[in-house]
Amino acid sequence: MGASLTQEILSSLGIANKTAAWGTLGTLRTFLSFSVDKDVQKLLKAITGQGVDHSTIVDVLTNRSREQRQLISRAFQERTKQDLLKSLQAALSGNLEKIVVALLQPTAQSDAQELRTALKASGSAEDVALEILATRTAPRLQECLAVYKHDFQVEAEDAIRTETNGILQDLLLALSKGARERYSGVIDYNLQEQDVQALQRTGECSMAGQWVLIFTQRSPEHLIRVFDQYRRRTGQELEDAIRNCFQGDAQRALLGLASIMRNTALYFADKLHQALQEVEPDLQVLMRVLISRSEIDLLSIRAEFRKKYGKSLYSSLQDAVRGDYHSALLALCRAEDI
Repeated sequence: MGASLTQEILSSLGIANKTAAWGTLGTLRTFLSFSVDKDVQKLLKAITGQGVDHSTIVDVLTNRSREQRQLISRAFQERTKQDLLKSLQAALSGNLEKIVVALLQPTAQSDAQELRTALKASGSAEDVALEILATRTAPRLQECLAVYKHDFQVEAEDAIRTETNGILQDLLLALSKGARERYSGVIDYNLQEQDVQALQRTGECSMAGQWVLIFTQRSPEHLIRVFDQYRRRTGQELEDAIRNCFQGDAQRALLGLASIMRNTALYFADKLHQALQEVEPDLQVLMRVLISRSEIDLLSIRAEFRKKYGKSLYSSLQDAVRGDYHSALLALCRAEDI
């Protein structure tokens, strides 16, 4: 697990270089004044004092990195002989309990559970499963699939074969390999031209395998150039070709994947906006996106949200969300965007 974490950090350096002043595009960073002993004492007092101190629990867990939260959990177990997660579950209830559980779970376990739920829930596989398989780094995806096998006693690939079919199945299986090319900084014009021609030849949707290969193996940087060249060559966006060629799960999956490749932050901004438009905000989506992206690119997601919808994500959460988990979501979002 330690080696994979190191690889994940190294893989993010290219993103960090673009925002050297910030050092990260996440809203949640490693807490510099971190003291595991002090945090254990704070949480223990919050649980065992006169009434459960919700604000202290939220403050500690939403101001520590995932790695620091895991250190707190281990230290709590060593010092009190109690499981921190179970202790907090006993002290809390409702939506706040769900958020606390999501914050304390290892990343791979959260992803594996979301993937399992998505594959078992009719009609959602092309959405949540695609999101997890397409947006996690290769080391994080490998950890997720290993936990999936351990927790559910079945390979994720076998579950995909059982629960899906057609192009959607092909896309999910290909993404589960984690074989997407990494951008080297060198533009391969020959490959770009080959891919554009291959997609043009699929006008009658008879070569779906080419779509799967190109969409699941090429780097986002390469795909954006392919999309642009396709538009110049044909006079239409590639998404229009997808709508003309494919239907149902295949169409939704390809459109979703195209959106992720074009602009991952905008893809998540759209998901958050949609979740907030429900009569009852979709807490599962809000939790998954805010927690999973809080140490990666939530600042970018906030910027895209403000740009597209004319209102900040922070204000949108303030207006739409009610209840005891309100403060936790706002803490993950972090701040207002003017």
